[in-house]
Amino acid sequence: MKQGRKYLPLCAALLMLGAGAALPAHAARAKAPVAAATAKAKQTTRQFTGYVTANDKTSLTVEKRGKQPKTMVFSKHAEMKNTGEIEKDARVTVYYREEGGHAVAVRVVVKPQSSAANER
Repeated sequence: MKQGRKYLPLCAALLMLGAGAALPAHAARAKAPVAAATAKAKQTTRQFTGYVTANDKTSLTVEKRGKQPKTMVFSKHAEMKNTGEIEKDARVTVYYREEGGHAVAVRVVVKPQSSAANER
């Protein structure tokens, strides 16, 4: 009977060592997807819809109106595509990416004016 008592602590110690050795490997695997997700999040294209307040060769300023107004300034990408003429007060949707802490416009879609706005 006394011999069986020696094996129980020995097995428990081996289990603890095995679990401790597997824990750093699991922690390393858990960090890898997080790093990949943040890299992917930086490359995702986002969108912002509003009205053009300023437009020049290198930047585009768009303002969201309403209860919670917000203004964003976008740098124009060298290969930026747009549908239609970007004029002041035109309603646009800007597709952009975050690069180096700045919003860079990749594509601009100009929304057509409604007929009610044309009648004014």
